[in-house]
Amino acid sequence: VILTTPQGTTFNHNLAHELTLKKHIIIICGHYEGFDERIRTLADIEISIGDFVLTGGEMAAIPVIDSVLRLIPGVLGKQESFMEESFYDGLLEYPQYTRPQIWRGKSVPDVLISGHHANIKKWKLEQSIQQTKKFREDLLKK
Repeated sequence: VILTTPQGTTFNHNLAHELTLKKHIIIICGHYEGFDERIRTLADIEISIGDFVLTGGEMAAIPVIDSVLRLIPGVLGKQESFMEESFYDGLLEYPQYTRPQIWRGKSVPDVLISGHHANIKKWKLEQSIQQTKKFREDLLKK
């Protein structure tokens, strides 16, 4: 039983993964002024999705539900789909590119169109490390 509350443990990928191991999850959501304090005793864990206030806990429950569901085998087309995404291995995801190959004078990196899978994998890891260092250095310290 989860209670969405500003006082709770900050929700993250590791907690989402832990929740996938549960057979059932109930999320209690406060609304407007919150909830009757006595209901807190029903919760096994209190979760916060960040340092801000919403009009209701239902909106906080949505990212919790979605991030947990997508880690359950069979929910995504391929289980590997989430293994390269941000936070899975403690890093931010590498930059993404789509078609066209050249857009507004900027090209897709040559390595991504090379067909050389080992070099592409190496590039993705290097880019993930660079992205994490640039935007979320705190993740590298963990």
